Amino acid sequence: MSRRVARALAAAALGLALAAAPAHAASFDCGKAGTPDERAVCADPALSALDSEMGGLWFAYSRLPMLMGANGVRHDEAQDFLAARTACGADKACLGALYRARIAALKQQITAAIAALPPL
Repeated sequence: MSRRVARALAAAALGLALAAAPAHAASFDCGKAGTPDERAVCADPALSALDSEMGGLWFAYSRLPMLMGANGVRHDEAQDFLAARTACGADKACLGALYRARIAALKQQITAAIAALPPL
């Protein structure tokens, strides 16, 4: 994939990720929510909206081209987030703070990755 195409795709994905999410739609199937953290996200419209926003940002971030090794780090960061979310359990304050921190980190990482692409 050319850098021009990658940059255009990244910008489009970021735009889609930042579009307003439905008020109550988690990024995962709430019908299959089995853990306290998943059930809490599905039961709370604000947490569900944060999860949807984070899911969109993750989609954009996961499609940005990375140097060797960075994909592993990206995967590890996602796993760390899920482990921290599990550790929050049903604590809405903990979940909200965790989601806001992850959203901020993803926005920063997307911005940095796009800025690192060579000019068109």
